[in-house]
Formats: sequence, structure tokens, C-alpha cells
Amino acid sequence: MTEVTAKLRFLRMGPRKVRLVADMIRGKKVSQALDILSVLPKRAARPVLKLLNSAVANAKHNHSLAVEDLKVSQIYVDGGPVLKRSMPKAHGRATPIRERTSHINLVLAVFDKKTKKEKVKESSK
Repeated sequence: MTEVTAKLRFLRMGPRKVRLVADMIRGKKVSQALDILSVLPKRAARPVLKLLNSAVANAKHNHSLAVEDLKVSQIYVDGGPVLKRSMPKAHGRATPIRERTSHINLVLAVFDKKTKKEKVKESSK
């Protein structure tokens, strides 16, 4: 099976917020995932959309694959380095602020176009 990968590293957004968007497109066809990300009102949707477009471009250019045959087989978000800052507070104190970053890994795979009837026949054998 042909797999195409794309990575986005050091995104200045918390991984927990990005995972909400990643969970919505996992396992979907690429055309359906593009539609979801283009209308999603989350801030993390834009970088994930750019990453998906990059992975599609990799598939077209490097492997000569058609977009209609691709699906998002894996997408996972890991935490990157944490930038440590401090916020001044009352009475001369300071409280820590942790600015989190994310690493996103996206894997596209070619899916086989079987109808539901064919899947049922295979499972009954």
C-alpha cells in the first residue's frame, strides 16, 4: 500500500486544541476532509488544512496518485517544546505561563474502492 506523509512541526498552538480538529478528519476521504476543514470555525483548522494540501501535493508530485483515491489513514498530534514565560502579578510576584507547541504528523493512504455488497459477501465467506 502506498503511503504519503507530511509533517508540521513547532506549531504555536496547544496539542489539545489541535487534536479536536485532527479527530474530525481521521479516516475520511481527502475530498471530504478538505470540505470539513474549510468550514470549521476552529483556529487549528487552517494549519491542518495547509498540511493536508501539502500531503496531497506530495502524493501527486512524488507518487503520481489521484486525489480521489486517497484517504487520511493516520493523523496524530504530539506535544512540542514548551516556551516558558512569566506574567507579573500583584505584590511583586510572577506566575509561570507555559506556551505549548505541537507537532502534527499526517499519513495519506490509497483506499480500495469496494462496494458495501462486496464487503458483505467477503465477510460471509
